[in-house]
Amino acid sequence: MLRSGWLVLAALVMVGISGVTLGVGLLAARPVLRSILGDHADLPRLATDLNTWIDSSVPWASPLHVPQAWIDRLPAGPFTALVWIVSGLCLLTVVGSIANFLHAYLSLTVVNRTVTMARRRAFHVILRAPLRTVVASGPTDVISRIVNDSSKVGDGLNVLTSKAILQVFKGIAGLCVALWYDWRVTLVALLVAPVLYHVIRKLGKRIKRYSGAALESQAGLYHAAAESLQGLRVVKVHTTELYEGGRFHRINKKMLRELNRVRTARALASPLTEMLSIFLLCGLVLAAANAIVKQSIDPGDFIMAIGSLAVAGASLKPLTGIVNDIQATMPAADRLRQIMLSPPEPGHGPGLPRLQRHALSIEFRGVGLTYSGATTPALRDISLRVPHGTRVAFVGPNGCGKTTLLSLVPRLFDPDTGAVLIDGRDLREVSVRSLRQQIGVVTQDTVLFRATVRANIAYGCGWATQHDIEAAAVAARAHDFIRRMPQGYDTPVAEQGQSLSGGQRQRIAIARAILRNPAILILDEATSMIDSESESQIAEAIAEFSTSRTCLVVAHRMATVLGCDSIVVMDAGQIVDQGTHDQLLSRCELYRQLARHQLLPAETA
Repeated sequence: MLRSGWLVLAALVMVGISGVTLGVGLLAARPVLRSILGDHADLPRLATDLNTWIDSSVPWASPLHVPQAWIDRLPAGPFTALVWIVSGLCLLTVVGSIANFLHAYLSLTVVNRTVTMARRRAFHVILRAPLRTVVASGPTDVISRIVNDSSKVGDGLNVLTSKAILQVFKGIAGLCVALWYDWRVTLVALLVAPVLYHVIRKLGKRIKRYSGAALESQAGLYHAAAESLQGLRVVKVHTTELYEGGRFHRINKKMLRELNRVRTARALASPLTEMLSIFLLCGLVLAAANAIVKQSIDPGDFIMAIGSLAVAGASLKPLTGIVNDIQATMPAADRLRQIMLSPPEPGHGPGLPRLQRHALSIEFRGVGLTYSGATTPALRDISLRVPHGTRVAFVGPNGCGKTTLLSLVPRLFDPDTGAVLIDGRDLREVSVRSLRQQIGVVTQDTVLFRATVRANIAYGCGWATQHDIEAAAVAARAHDFIRRMPQGYDTPVAEQGQSLSGGQRQRIAIARAILRNPAILILDEATSMIDSESESQIAEAIAEFSTSRTCLVVAHRMATVLGCDSIVVMDAGQIVDQGTHDQLLSRCELYRQLARHQLLPAETA
């Protein structure tokens, strides 16, 4: 909002103009009322009375005297005075309406800019947050906070800037005029303010609490919907439409209960404040009637004081709903604030040195890691050295920590104990950007973006030319099927690559990794989605490309394992053995079991 400071200032000026026009209009209504009640004063007399009041009540304002020459030129006649006053009131109404429009226009501009900047900042913060933080909270919860909660915050800011401030200024203007007409009546009316404040405060706390619970349910609802729709093929094949519908319905019902609690608190606010205000008005009328009978209060002043209080009340009455709206927004602001305050991923500091291109070795030194909320470590005291230019396969039962171990190389996670070193440099002491620029990764769960084939291959490589992209595709054995597409490399890819087969998605991902020209290549079951014919072609391409590069492979295919220089066998987060295929067959029982039952020969694929 600081960038829009001049807009905020201009909006406040418009609020001031609106409040002043309302106050002046209420003051100008007094002679109209007196004229209706029988006091037929003309403009010269009204101007003279104004000068007399200034001399007696506010002598320091004598420069505001209406000059006698002006008074002499004013038209006489009570009806003429009434016409001029009513015309003035109409002019004030036009000015006030323009001020209200400009205030709303400027306020909404500020709100829209603020929410846009907040959403952008939150997204940038989460992109730089540690992967462990995002995994712990879940991507759908983060998306809900950035998209839904920011919109909720925008609603609250809109209420605060375009409604609350304006209504408060108008209410203050009405109260000031009421005090000027009759301070005794006004002070009695203000006795109800503490009671109204207590009621609004109590209801506001309930609304804040239940709105927070509703937002959490909304995040769960978003998660359930996204999970079901992203896995719609699995849902349909397993005929679990009713189950998923029921799961969505349960979360939806929970959200409904929280919203209904908010509804009750909101519904109570307005009737309670109206009831208290009417009770007060009845008491004032009775007290004033008695005073008028005793001639201690001027009837005209009392009517104008009540009228000004009514205007003030009409202006302040929406504050009940406004306060409730702001209370309902606060949980969303808290959830968004938690993202804003997320600590950044380490390794992006400006003073960190760049990591030179990998040329010696990758070393895991006493590495241990436990995921947040887990009871057992994912990795236990792992020590391993991989010389540059070698191809190392990691095998083991599912969940033994293979993927977790390789995730430490691009520093997606930091180990709880021990260190990962490349060419003798601890990864925590170098720029993470310079590290990741040297790494190409292909995983089993291929990630493609909703863009063209060209953009997906060149992702992260804005410098790549068409020749570079096609060369990478040829190396990944993807060029032929891309050329057969309707628009070739300009063919759009559907969300999550659903318009492509599994093998096609995998080869585009391999082309993306090749284009980066990495010093380190990480293949996490990269050929698991490729048919046996394509596997041999991909194996040749990887064999060619991995020359003079360090290649770390997680594989379930015997052909992939046999093509590596060394094999690391893992179990329960530990390395149980390391060697060549023949060495491990002769001495490692776990490897023999994996070779028989888990490592699939290419011809069975």
